[in-house]
Amino acid sequence: MGDGLKLLGLEMTKNIISSTSNAFLGLFIGILVTSIIQSSSTTTSITVGLVGGGLMSLQQAIPIVMGANIGTSITNILVSMGHIRVKSEFQRAYGAAVVHDIFNFLSVCVFFPLEISCGFISKSADLMANAFAQSGGLHFVSPLKIIVTPAVKLLVDLMEKNGWMILMAALLILFLALRYIVVVMKSVVLQRLSSFFDKYVFRTPMLGLFVGMIFTAIVQSSSVTTSLIVPLAGAGILRLEQIFPYTLGANVGTTVTALMASLVTQNQTAVAVAFGHLLFNIFGICIFLPLRIVPLTLARKLAALAVKNRIIPVIITLMIFIIIPLTLIQIMR
Repeated sequence: MGDGLKLLGLEMTKNIISSTSNAFLGLFIGILVTSIIQSSSTTTSITVGLVGGGLMSLQQAIPIVMGANIGTSITNILVSMGHIRVKSEFQRAYGAAVVHDIFNFLSVCVFFPLEISCGFISKSADLMANAFAQSGGLHFVSPLKIIVTPAVKLLVDLMEKNGWMILMAALLILFLALRYIVVVMKSVVLQRLSSFFDKYVFRTPMLGLFVGMIFTAIVQSSSVTTSLIVPLAGAGILRLEQIFPYTLGANVGTTVTALMASLVTQNQTAVAVAFGHLLFNIFGICIFLPLRIVPLTLARKLAALAVKNRIIPVIITLMIFIIIPLTLIQIMR
């Protein structure tokens, strides 16, 4: 992706920079794109590619990453809709799904204004990336770099250095790679995991958080690992208090994809974007895990409202994830 974007030249650079120059626009682009493709890993990896190619700054990338965190939680809601016929099941499943959204929204409400006013996330991430670079982190022999370099050179030569063709091929490969990582790991790990959740995974909040983080890092899809527990909540096997820390861990685990992508670029700013995604989630956990009563209460109230009129969650989902972002993007451009 980085090579393809570089070949597209100055005009493409100007278009990308101008389209994300407004932080609010970047936030809504992150929400909309991730809601459509249902993968924050893909959105953040693409963003890292843009930054690694020199086509986007760290300050422009951070709002997109925040938006991606919100957009990825639409998958849980769609899964919860499978329980809509049975009121009690739907209330439990929808509450388990929407608590992920609420955490992401609350984190954005806290840190997005801080990022706009003083660059809190971007500056913290830049300091972290700088320390990482000074310790030699950008110069180690990356097995990923060794693997992808010959393939990149071959792709560039085969497509005669046509930037658009290379970019389209790179995006296709990215989607296929993430898709089959999820498929393979789901068959290997997740099908054997669900029966052990209640007995072993959710005994303490910290254990739930840790397991959510590890399994999402393996599968590289928070959508998969968090959606897996929605039916368990609907069946009454898991409680909302047990699910919440697990979803927070999943948010951290999904940042591994962008981190690996940034290390391949060996570009300090691209690494800072990946660290920004990680820090955004860690800072959010530091605030809302101790204050979990806030997202848990909001999730329960929304679930109760959804059961009273089951068209409400459909309208809320369409408005928040599609209609509002799309409308505001058109207005702001």
